[in-house]
Amino acid sequence: MLLLWVLVVAASALAVLAAGAGEQRRGAAKAPNVALVVSDSFDGRLTFHPGSQVVKLPFINFMKARGTSFLNAYTNSPICCPSRAAMWSGLFTHLTESWNNFKGLDPNYPTWMDVMERHGYRTQKFGKLDYTSGHHSISNRVEAWTRDVAFLLRQEGRPMVNLIHNRTKVRVMERDWQNTHKAVNWLRKEAINYTEPFVLYLGLNLPHPYPSPSSGENFGSSTFHTSLYWLEKVSHDAIKIPKWSPLSEMHPVDYYSSYTKNCTGRFTKKEMKNIRAFYYAMCAETDAMLGEIILALHQLDLLQKTIVIYSSDHGELAMEHRQFYKMSMYEASAHVPLLMMGPGIKAGLQVSNVVSLVDIYPTMLNIAGIPLPQNLSGYSLLPLSSETFKNEHKVKNLHPPWILSEFHGCNVNASTYMLRTNHWKYIAYSDGASILPQLFDLSSDPDELTNVAVKFPEITYSLDQKLRSIINYPKVSASVHQYNKEQFIKWKQSIGQNYSNVIANLRWHQDWQKEPKKYENAIDQWLKTHMNPRAV
Repeated sequence: MLLLWVLVVAASALAVLAAGAGEQRRGAAKAPNVALVVSDSFDGRLTFHPGSQVVKLPFINFMKARGTSFLNAYTNSPICCPSRAAMWSGLFTHLTESWNNFKGLDPNYPTWMDVMERHGYRTQKFGKLDYTSGHHSISNRVEAWTRDVAFLLRQEGRPMVNLIHNRTKVRVMERDWQNTHKAVNWLRKEAINYTEPFVLYLGLNLPHPYPSPSSGENFGSSTFHTSLYWLEKVSHDAIKIPKWSPLSEMHPVDYYSSYTKNCTGRFTKKEMKNIRAFYYAMCAETDAMLGEIILALHQLDLLQKTIVIYSSDHGELAMEHRQFYKMSMYEASAHVPLLMMGPGIKAGLQVSNVVSLVDIYPTMLNIAGIPLPQNLSGYSLLPLSSETFKNEHKVKNLHPPWILSEFHGCNVNASTYMLRTNHWKYIAYSDGASILPQLFDLSSDPDELTNVAVKFPEITYSLDQKLRSIINYPKVSASVHQYNKEQFIKWKQSIGQNYSNVIANLRWHQDWQKEPKKYENAIDQWLKTHMNPRAV
């Protein structure tokens, strides 16, 4: 059924491409250029007060003053590949079935860039894409498939910091700088000569933590790495040390995540402050790369003809809720930056409506004046940011007062669903019955420290019913559970007799090798429970 939905939407998009393509190409010359910069792991709360006080982000501030800021923008899945699949397709995660970092969007699905190119836009992309599949190791895959197994194994390295003491060292993330300069050179040497409008995409890996070298490929990325040059952009006095609940009082899914991320041990306040400071410094380096694009457009007299959009695939917990990384529905992980500026976009506007990354697809087509495919999950953001576009293109459907985010990957032992409305955040797990939900009132509890689901049963029930009207989440959870078992069995069969040796040397080796039989038996028991006999 889910694949059928994707095929219907794809067919609709292709029909738009075919219908009146010549007419759209002739009209495209009147449309603005678009430059979309998407970073990784950027906490959206840093783009507005009070988070904006902790680090200097001059180009984000420039975009805020010259354009529109979306104060409540969210990822549709807090991990790289599924989030990007949603952004490039305009479809929720359960519709693309992008369950983890190696199962993303069907490569044949027409992205918004495909549609814009067919309608006369000149297109170019540089840097991180990761919407069909992302970086992943054997450990990543096995950890995602076995998240429902009844064991607890550390999967990540302990979060740490690494400083380059050189005060003149600007290019810490060399690969991102290289891709940024490729994008700038394309603007200078090619885009400037186009008579048709162009759309440029730049994907950055920063401020994602760096791979930790001590245990090789399988270890993950737990090192926050920067130089003194960027660290001096951080206001250390403004860094907030997050409050933690005692381990015994944590929600069971949060405890699982904290343990698998190697964060249940003792951290000093200095360690926590350093991790957060280094992360903010990495955000400052990211801002500078965004600035390279803005400055190049300005120098080429293209800025007034180009809509610039900045966002991120997800945020970074940076030790909030006793975690780093993402894979969580808490604000630090799920809240993303979203800023737009350019012709027709209101300057200095702050939009409080909840929006999400699936809205990028219809927004891009709306900018180009291209009819929208039917059944997209997202809505154009132009009615919220520009009266000009609203009137010219007669956008009928305004954004609903909610957004959906979901997660099905590693470091979390149950499929997770988040419904964000005005000031409420409702989080449901698995089948909606076996694991207690969470409810947070963000207006009075912005740090999400008090779960009030039991205190407000009527609101909890109402939001759960609303969530179920959007997605049959118990059914989706069951589908992911089945998929995980089938994929694990295929992998196990491909390993053959080496199965035990291979699995004993994954990232969780420090726990696994102490009691390998215990954990192998747990996997065997998991495979026998609620499994389709044909798959076994």
